[in-house]
Amino acid sequence: MDQREFNWNDDLRCVAATDIGMRRSNNQDSYTVVLSEALEAWKERGHLLMVADGMGAHAAGELASKIAVDGVAHRYHKFSDQSAPEALQKAVIETNAEIHRRGQANSDFRNMGTTGSALVLLPQGALVAHVGDSRIYRLRGNRIEQLTRDHSLVWELRELGQVSENGDVASHVPKNVITRSLGPNAHVEADLEGPFPIELGDTFLLCSDGLTGKIEDDELAAILANLPPDEAASLLVNLANLRGGPDNITLVLAKAVGPTLVTNGVDSAPITLGAGGATKDPSLIIWGAAAVCGLAAPVLLLAKNATAGLLAIVIGVVLAAIAWVAPKLARKRGVTMRTGQQLGRGPYTQADCPPGDQVGQLLARITRDLPKSVAQQGYQIDQAEFQSHCEAAEKAQAGGNPQDAMIRRARAIRVLMHAVREAQNKKAGDSAIEL
Repeated sequence: MDQREFNWNDDLRCVAATDIGMRRSNNQDSYTVVLSEALEAWKERGHLLMVADGMGAHAAGELASKIAVDGVAHRYHKFSDQSAPEALQKAVIETNAEIHRRGQANSDFRNMGTTGSALVLLPQGALVAHVGDSRIYRLRGNRIEQLTRDHSLVWELRELGQVSENGDVASHVPKNVITRSLGPNAHVEADLEGPFPIELGDTFLLCSDGLTGKIEDDELAAILANLPPDEAASLLVNLANLRGGPDNITLVLAKAVGPTLVTNGVDSAPITLGAGGATKDPSLIIWGAAAVCGLAAPVLLLAKNATAGLLAIVIGVVLAAIAWVAPKLARKRGVTMRTGQQLGRGPYTQADCPPGDQVGQLLARITRDLPKSVAQQGYQIDQAEFQSHCEAAEKAQAGGNPQDAMIRRARAIRVLMHAVREAQNKKAGDSAIEL
């Protein structure tokens, strides 16, 4: 089997960022990105990405989210005899049990918990395991789809028909109350979604609610569709912070830029559920018995016991045949997923990207109005760098290059955010800037 290292730079753009926000004293979010080094390893287990948003006093939230991302990644690869969906679900469930045990063992960590949203990019498509309200999106073209269902009070009430999405009651339901998380209980139900087909250009976003609480889905779509992943990640974090940054902000972006990641049902073996966990393979014992018969046969023939010698030969041949097929017989048959068949009910929401000029106008307004507010609050801006980006943006816009204009304005916003961060020295407080 070819296990040579594979360079994913031509097929996958992956960016991760985490930020404490503007009002928190510590960062309780965690993330992990585990890329398969070899092509054959990717075909078996894919790439794993995960975001977790911890909850709990003291350092409990930090610990819970760190255990979540490390534990799921480790166990997913450990359960190699299971199919990818089964291994991922089992990894989440066993990691939940570990977080619960750690919490019960120390009074400072009692009832600690965390969300957990994991994405695995496989030859068969994108597979999702999810607990809590951290989200996973897929942007395709100008449309963004939420692949996960929020385990939150507002979503539960909405699905029960108790509130409408835009109704008055919905505005009074706390959005941060989650109904399911890893750790508080010994057992947890993890949602499995997918596999969702991957097309060239698809962008996947995993993020904590520190991002989605401040940026709407159509804005996410516009930024992801018009900016390279690294620029998009930076702008998303900065916008969430400039709008108040009340929570930690974590995101992982993965964009399929090469043909290797594109789902092709012809080239990828189907996923078979329930075929793992084979019974004990008896072939070694049977091979041993066949070898004994093979050694005994010539001895019996030399002893002029032809009948016994021939019988030993026949038995040896039969045992060898049985040993040959024993491993296949020992495995469970399982259920093979048909092409296009998916677990779960996602996607759950979708939004279209607004016209590029609307997004450009938003960023232009921020870079036009924000410096005044920043200066009034005593923040020291690098005016030369800021103006350089703004002038370049205006030139690009006038020259019919709106994408480059957005990149330049995003960099100007980064300069403003740096000034705010430096002045506040990452202290908690009301840091929202009126836009």
